[in-house]
Amino acid sequence: MKISASFILYLTTFIMGGCGLAYEYTLSRVAADLLGNSARQWALVIGAMMFCMGIGADLQKRLDDQLLLDKFIAAEILLGILGGSGPLLLVFTYGLAPEYYVIVQYAFICGIGLLLGFELPLIARLNSVYTDQLKVNLGKVLKMDYIGALVGALIWVFILPKFFTLIESAFILGLMNLTAAAILLLYFRAKISLGPRLWTFFLVALILLSVAFAKARPWTANAEQYLYRDRVILSKTTHYQHIVLTRSRSNEICCYINGSLQFNSADEHIYHENLVHPAFALVPNPRRVLILGGGDGLAAREILKYKEPKEIVLCDLDPEMTDLARQNPVMTRLNHHSLSAARIKILQNNALVDKKGKEKILVNNQHKRFGSRPELAAEVSLINLDAAALLENLAGKFDIIIIDFPDPNNEELAKLYSRTFYRRLADRLAVDGVFVQQATSPFHAREAFLCIGRTIKAAGLCAIPYHDNVPSFGEWGWWLGGHAERWSAESLKKALAKVKTIRGKTRYLTPELIHASLFFGKDQLISREKEINTLVNHKIFTYYLQGWQTGY
Repeated sequence: MKISASFILYLTTFIMGGCGLAYEYTLSRVAADLLGNSARQWALVIGAMMFCMGIGADLQKRLDDQLLLDKFIAAEILLGILGGSGPLLLVFTYGLAPEYYVIVQYAFICGIGLLLGFELPLIARLNSVYTDQLKVNLGKVLKMDYIGALVGALIWVFILPKFFTLIESAFILGLMNLTAAAILLLYFRAKISLGPRLWTFFLVALILLSVAFAKARPWTANAEQYLYRDRVILSKTTHYQHIVLTRSRSNEICCYINGSLQFNSADEHIYHENLVHPAFALVPNPRRVLILGGGDGLAAREILKYKEPKEIVLCDLDPEMTDLARQNPVMTRLNHHSLSAARIKILQNNALVDKKGKEKILVNNQHKRFGSRPELAAEVSLINLDAAALLENLAGKFDIIIIDFPDPNNEELAKLYSRTFYRRLADRLAVDGVFVQQATSPFHAREAFLCIGRTIKAAGLCAIPYHDNVPSFGEWGWWLGGHAERWSAESLKKALAKVKTIRGKTRYLTPELIHASLFFGKDQLISREKEINTLVNHKIFTYYLQGWQTGY
């Protein structure tokens, strides 16, 4: 069976379409991991690349038809080199010369975008020799490009992350471009004028990308080390985030997610004791406790110091984060094995409702036990699910709800600080129950901190702020509250002011510090803004960025 030239060109278009979209995703993910604000980075990177593709499509008209096939193959090889090596070089640039990072990033984006836009019209021009009708030629070329984009997206999302790191995936995409170039070199060998030069270029690129792929993990570790002051002891990219653990010379452990510090072992107890113990001081006999976020197990550690809870449910989106908290020796030493004996509830079909869709449940799941801790009175259950979806479908009420989300530093996290979210939380909170929300810094991001309080109150709940100094973060704040029918701001403050003992054992927190945490500086709780955070208006994200940039 003779393979037609058009089929080879369509196959090349298919591969190029898949790799092109995957390059956009890869560069967007690298930018989001390094710079934060993932929604903005994805929009900017993809938008800039699409713009450059348009410029490239226009520039190709300046090429005459002489050596057109040779030029196309050379562009394909160059695209493989740029697309494959770009992510690793960006990580090195950010670590060694961060002031030049944006320049280098957009140089790669523009280069890859120009080549992608350059190639598609060239394929149509080459195929015009074999397909007379323009509408058929363009239709088939564009069809194969779009189909390739879909397949590339599916492979990038569902297959590559299971077996390879992000940097390794980029090199695989580069090698796929080289595969397309090799197919063209072999099939059109009789029509290529610069065959020896192109084969040399191809072999050099193949060797470079193959060696880089084999060395990707150690090279990535070396590049990533430049991003952190202390030695990196763990680096893991999950489906949801990039997790890094570092160890200092004084044996301090720091955890970073997408480059942002989550805790420092030297003072994390200050944060987590403030997060947990004031709420327990207000609820004398809490039976059910819900933790939203807190996949590191550190909040659970503090809760397990109390004898009253019989059920603790921890919901964290990322299963690899909770696995790390259960199994990694560094993490288990810090969280005192709070999740090591947890019962994992694997949700069937990711659903929290019965087959008829009528009753909200949390019991019809598969269970898997990991060890046992008979000294613990509470049963700890882990659920890996979006917290908003959990609150919407979870059955029963909780006496205490601890909200330990990352700061609202991107638009995806902003929905977890919305009025809709707090209304769902109110449905899951017992009549006499109390909730606590970690709420970023009332000093460095005052408007974001106050926006959280306004949003909680707009959802029909009552809440009061309190704060303390956590050396790794500076001045930090929380909101504590309950149902407005049961609590008022005055009654919450009076109840905390009367706290004389803390039932759970603490390293730092005392009743006197709880009393002091209720007092703020002059005008510190006066806001210049009035808006709340909703699902469609992420004001807290705007306030947060402005706050950490300007200090308000």
